[in-house]
Amino acid sequence: MDSTTAASLWDELVGTQPEPDLWVVIATLVAALAVVVPQGLWRLARNAITIAHEGGHGLVALLTGRTLTGIRLHSDTSGLTVSRGKPYGLGMILTAAAGYTAPPLLGLGGAALLASGRITLLLWLATALLLVMLVMIRNAYGVLTVVLTGAMFVLVSWLTGPQVQSAFAFAVVWFLLLGGVRPAFELQSKRRHGGAPDSDADQLARLTHAPAAVWLFLFHAVSLCSLIGGGRWLLAL
Repeated sequence: MDSTTAASLWDELVGTQPEPDLWVVIATLVAALAVVVPQGLWRLARNAITIAHEGGHGLVALLTGRTLTGIRLHSDTSGLTVSRGKPYGLGMILTAAAGYTAPPLLGLGGAALLASGRITLLLWLATALLLVMLVMIRNAYGVLTVVLTGAMFVLVSWLTGPQVQSAFAFAVVWFLLLGGVRPAFELQSKRRHGGAPDSDADQLARLTHAPAAVWLFLFHAVSLCSLIGGGRWLLAL
């Protein structure tokens, strides 16, 4: 790759692209709602939220100095991230708290990029994060899920025009923002009926001696605030 080609790719990556018409933004919002709300479609689409959830655990584990040993994604849309380090302390607390907060915060970050017109940067960053995560996946279903998700981003980035890329990017960010809200409510419902005894909220309760309800409130607050803030950016309010 010569310097001219490299410069051209860099300009494309960090440059801005035209924002879509408002009707496209609203259409992608409706499409994301149509995936998140019905139980059947959500059951399949939730795999993508699990990727973000477990990726959040893994990233924060690395950032806090823990040793990330592997990530597993399961067909029931659950996941497991294993890291080595002290089983207590701030690093462990932040790692445990990162799962439910990762999808909505990724959506908020994506909304900020789209609001500034950086559609290509968002697509390439998402692809890069999926490639990095793929290295840490330790089961076949997880590999399949991450590869298929990454392939979708690559195909859209390389084989479609700006309008399709823009609509895809907005749909993905809406999905993260909306899909980031539902898991906390699902966890709350499971705990109300005696399920999920070892959930992230319960682990955080044991680590901090603060009730699990406090951590559930945090998950709700982060996801709802991200949806409101990110939605305002996407709708240019």
